[in-house]
Amino acid sequence: MLEHFAEELRLARTKREMSQAELAETSNYSAAMIAKVEACERRPSLDLARRCDTIFGTEGLFERIQRKIGRETVVGYFREWAAVEQEAKALRGFEPTYVPGLLQTEAYARAVLASSGLLTPEETEQQVVTRLNRQEILTRASPPLLTFVMDESALRRAIGGPAVMREQLLHLVKVGTTLPRVRVHVVPASAGAYAGLDGPFVIATPPVGEQVVYFEGHIHGQMVDRPDQVQHMLDVWDSVRGEALPHQQSIELIAEVAETWT
Repeated sequence: MLEHFAEELRLARTKREMSQAELAETSNYSAAMIAKVEACERRPSLDLARRCDTIFGTEGLFERIQRKIGRETVVGYFREWAAVEQEAKALRGFEPTYVPGLLQTEAYARAVLASSGLLTPEETEQQVVTRLNRQEILTRASPPLLTFVMDESALRRAIGGPAVMREQLLHLVKVGTTLPRVRVHVVPASAGAYAGLDGPFVIATPPVGEQVVYFEGHIHGQMVDRPDQVQHMLDVWDSVRGEALPHQQSIELIAEVAETWT
């Protein structure tokens, strides 16, 4: 698929008698980036694909190819959950360590994914693009109801450095104040020990059928749909949510912590 995107881009550009530099200027991307995409050295972002469709009048061709590239880069164990996530009418998630993936900035996501040292730079970029593409559910025409709870420690853990953290926390504030179907909550450090510290999880409510819970580990992910286990996690969710600050107070706390990252 990466080769397919590059080939179609070269064909469209050549047909228009447009140089890489001209395409770069028109699309507001660097000439170096366009060259790397055409050389299959970088995966195109969804934004670039859409800009190319607009520039060349290709009616979604580049976006369709880019989405297929994104599906190819999703690790095997995550694919089933990724499909559930895209179709869910509601998602409730808890994260004790990091900012949830659906709310991560590009720089923060890159820092998280690169931190293990187990991915090559190319693999890291692939996963960054995939993660950012997932975030489209936040702003689509009919977004799901999204409720995210995170531990205060996630706001204070230095991921990628002060500038990355400040940008990330300000992004949380923006999302939490401008997207009406997104609710962000923080469990304050004063809560002490509570049920959520056992690990992150996400509960999905599909359009049809029963709720599903997802847990992700170091080398695998697990989806749970047994009624008794789902009910247990719903109880855990209620407990965690009860420890968290209300949405507005959480946004205010995030904004305060953002100012400490200078």
